[in-house]
Amino acid sequence: MMLLKIGLVSISDRAFSGIYEDKGIPSLIDWLQHAIKSNFTIETRLIPDEQAIVEKTLIELVDDHKCHLILTTGGTGPAKRDITPEATLAIADKELPGFGEQMRRISLHYVPTAILSRQIAVIRRQCLIINLPGQPKSIKEILEGVKDEQNNQIVTGIFASVPYCIELLDGPYIETHDNVVKSFRPKNAKIHSQNK
Repeated sequence: MMLLKIGLVSISDRAFSGIYEDKGIPSLIDWLQHAIKSNFTIETRLIPDEQAIVEKTLIELVDDHKCHLILTTGGTGPAKRDITPEATLAIADKELPGFGEQMRRISLHYVPTAILSRQIAVIRRQCLIINLPGQPKSIKEILEGVKDEQNNQIVTGIFASVPYCIELLDGPYIETHDNVVKSFRPKNAKIHSQNK
């Protein structure tokens, strides 16, 4: 059975230079361990906000390490050094605009400045790459979506669509813990995948 490979990339000049501790990668690892039932391996990278380095890192994780999913954190705002979306688009084969639209839709439930975010998602070869924000709280909100006090889903989180997208790219079948995030697949897709 194919093992899911996930790349996590934190993009921050200050964290890279040791001015403060990176919180993006630890929060992503923690969330993934709670959300995904299937076995997976993780490759992590902490890099500065340099477009050439971001591009090189993403290419290495896809082409050399054969990651099925890459989650980046940081560098998606309007500031001069925020170049993550540009670097991601530069190495992409296809863009998936729906992810960026949904990320901003979710964040607007919490902060009006969500309209300043430029997060995107793309495909390179057989890998899904998603740009996430830098704050752990925002990362969790975007991945899980908006829930009410009874934990009922109000706005679907983006990770609900990730397992099926990876399947469409001929990646492994991914099961999630429904209490964290319930992955969605068309009914015939689930039957087809389990019979592979």
